[in-house]
Amino acid sequence: MDAGLKRELEEKVHAGERLTREDGIALYESDDLAWLGGLAHEVRTRKNGDVVHFNVNRHLNMTNVCTASCAYCSFQRKPGEKDAYTMRIEEAVRLAKAMENENLTELHIVNGLHPTLPWRYYPRSLKALKEALPNVSLKAFTATEIQHFEKISGMPASEILDELIDAGLESLTGGGAEIFDWEVRQHIVDHDTHWEDWSRIHRLVHEKGLKTPSTMLYGHIEEPRHRVDHVLRLRELQDETGGFQVFIPLRYQHDFVDMKDGKVRNRLQARTTMATGAEALKTFAVSRLLFDNVPHVKVFWVMHGVQTAQLALQHGADDMDGSVVEYKITHDADNYGTPNKLGREDLLDLIRDAGFRPVERNTRYEIIREYPGPDAARRESPQPMRI
Repeated sequence: MDAGLKRELEEKVHAGERLTREDGIALYESDDLAWLGGLAHEVRTRKNGDVVHFNVNRHLNMTNVCTASCAYCSFQRKPGEKDAYTMRIEEAVRLAKAMENENLTELHIVNGLHPTLPWRYYPRSLKALKEALPNVSLKAFTATEIQHFEKISGMPASEILDELIDAGLESLTGGGAEIFDWEVRQHIVDHDTHWEDWSRIHRLVHEKGLKTPSTMLYGHIEEPRHRVDHVLRLRELQDETGGFQVFIPLRYQHDFVDMKDGKVRNRLQARTTMATGAEALKTFAVSRLLFDNVPHVKVFWVMHGVQTAQLALQHGADDMDGSVVEYKITHDADNYGTPNKLGREDLLDLIRDAGFRPVERNTRYEIIREYPGPDAARRESPQPMRI
């Protein structure tokens, strides 16, 4: 990068000025990861100090039957396939109740777009889960699922959301975003929920007083300019609604697990390589620098590996996703040595080992408990990157 441009970008970040589309593209073109990480760390420290947030959550996928066949997805199954499944509501409640003793605070629910399940299945599921776990927040459904509910119910999204909120919904999930630019999206997504409807539905949720996460699936066939465009769309919507709590870059995964039945459902992997750790860290850093009006950036350790997740905390992230036991949507498999489960104590150790102070939060980012940080008296105790 030209030294003059580098100085100009530094001055903008130091002054808290908003970066432009051209700035974002220039940042991606820089090969100075330490410099990028330092700038992003300055912004995350300005917003969140030495804190890393986490929560204790579990993922529940009530059906993997889906009408869509998105090019990147290994999760979906068609009706009649051997390992297609759909849970009865009682089964979903039983599985959720089995998690109760782990002091979880959030249940994260995402499903396939089932062709025959009736609309009423979904609010009834939430109501039953909330009755069984009254102290657990329900973060459920993507904007894609909400639009699917519009189609199968004949109701508008506003009424659908009202019913789901009455049943216990506290937040949508951020899924269904992938990459918004149609140049890429037309090749990876096989459903009808694109930027116009995704933003419409999140805008409605924000108008109803709920906060939501936002996401970006990166590291497949997109280019850095598409990532910049994606973040700037979200930033503009955040200017309007203020409803996004967190931005979550999600690393695209190859199919390491589901091909056990002989079918490679991920049609992108033959012509893609997954993002390297360095590319992941660059994506976190640039995202933190561009997305100036969202308070938090989260690293989902399941999709990045534990070590890259720890490094992301030095490159703009201030939230490490919770103690997921099983994540079926995508897989990190064993290629990164990623464990199947991280409990509360594991997360505390990882956060302290990265040099930060752990703070347990709930779905609304309200603080549940603050924990001591690394022992400053120990000579070998890690410390956050200096700025």
